[in-house]
Order: sequence, then structure tokens, then C-alpha cells
Amino acid sequence: MIDKLEYLIALASEKHFGRAAERLGITQPTLSAGIRQLEERLGTTLVNRGSRFRGLTEEGERALAWARRITDDVRTMREEVQTVKRGLSGHLRIGAIPTSLAIVARLTTPFHDRHDNVTFDVSSHTASEILAGIENFELDVGLTYLDDDRLKRLDSYPLYDERYCLVTRKGETFSGQAEVSWEEVASLKLGLLSPTMQNRQILNRHLGHGGRHVETVTESNSMIALLSQTRLAGIATVMPYRSAAVLGLADPLVAIPITGPDVSYKIGLVTARRELRPPIVAAFWEESRLVRDL
Repeated sequence: MIDKLEYLIALASEKHFGRAAERLGITQPTLSAGIRQLEERLGTTLVNRGSRFRGLTEEGERALAWARRITDDVRTMREEVQTVKRGLSGHLRIGAIPTSLAIVARLTTPFHDRHDNVTFDVSSHTASEILAGIENFELDVGLTYLDDDRLKRLDSYPLYDERYCLVTRKGETFSGQAEVSWEEVASLKLGLLSPTMQNRQILNRHLGHGGRHVETVTESNSMIALLSQTRLAGIATVMPYRSAAVLGLADPLVAIPITGPDVSYKIGLVTARRELRPPIVAAFWEESRLVRDL
């Protein structure tokens, strides 16, 4: 039964029978037969079929929500048993907004030092994708902005304040200053994160304050791509000062605090609100509170 539920989850995620079968490591006929067996077991149609996948029925969507919950509970049970047998082990799935990716290692490194049988999958997402991933049990924990009413249905706690700096090349405008204002930054040709990112929406508010025009030359969902453009193309970018410090920007790049005005936003961990967390999630959640050098 559990394997059939995993078939449904994979199909809903991939939206294609062939890709779902490949992800599961089975043949497409095996996948189709498994879905039909699940439908027979539940006594209802779960998948709208045609020449290709056409989505889930209303009953299928309900079944999918239960499938995600049940398979995650089974995973929790397995991890609990294995923890008793051989100590903490397993695979932790972490979703992080792009501006916090550089910080993740500050959490995973000391955790792995204490629990060397734990592995990690760290992926970059928008704040909305992190919320959906946790609620769908596709992510275990997220590192994201906490100033979001949607997070009230998750557990969360703050880790640090995100403050911003201008990153530019030596010799470029403002590169010799000790600090810059948002108005000065807005006068430059910039590379910024994609408009769907919450960071970009934050920067738009401050850069465009009072109706200021902002010339964005490059957009990307990757801070590394923006730093490459800044180094090679002569544009500037804005990134969290803490991330710039962790990455250790090399010559000719320089990071200049933006203090006119100084603004900050809370970044923290989020996870699903549940009575019994998987052991690896519970341990990471508690031990991350003890990390001070972020």
C-alpha cells in the first residue's frame, strides 16, 4: 500500500507518467498498474487520464494529501527505529531562500560533526515554494523570511537579521565609500534577484522609494550568477552583508554597507507543526538554536 501511495505522490509531482516512473525506478506499466490498484482499493478514480496525464480528480487531491502525510509518518517511524538501533541517521531536506544559502553550512557543519550518519539535500527556493514544500512534506525544514503571515501555520524561530550591502568592483562608483544610501545604490546599473523572490520585493521597496527609477540590467534566481556578472560585466548588486562575509568576496569585489537608512529582516528556520517530528528534524531543530556564529 505504501508503495502505491508513493506512486501517486511522484505522479502528482512530475505530472507525467514516464518521468514519475523514472523517478521511482520502475517501468511505466508498473506505475499505471499501481495507480489503478490504489483506485480499486479506495473505490474511486484518482487520476484524469487521456493520451497523457491530465491532473488529479478532486478525490485524487484528497488522497494525495493523505498519501504525503502517511508516507512521511512511515519515514518518521523508520527513522525512530533506526535511531534506537544505531544513533541518529538519515537524510535531511533543507529549503533555503537564495540569500540564505551561504548561511546553511553554518548550521549543517556542526550538526554533521555530531551526527556523521546524517546527509543533507540543500536546495534553493522562493519563500512561497518553501512553505508549499514543507506543507507537502517535500522539505523537512526551511530557512526563510519570518515576516510572513502564512508562516503562522508552521513552527518557526529566528536565527539572525538580514542587512544589506552594495557589492561592486574596486574603482567603480561609490566603491571607495565606507557606506552608501539606498538612493545612491538606485543610481547604479544593477543585477538583482528575480521578481518572484521576496528579497527582490524588499529591495524594490527601498531602492524605488519615492518613485525613484531603478535600472536593472540582469535578473537571476542565483546570487552566484549575480556576483559573476558584477565581477565580469561591471554592474553592481545588493546582497545580505552576512552572506557576503561568509562567501569571502575576493578582489576586485568590495562590499559596502547600505545605511541610509539601515534596514533589516528576520531570517529563521521553519518546519511543519506536528506532535511528533522525525528524529533527525527534531535534533536539527533543537541544535540549530545553539548555533551562535551565523
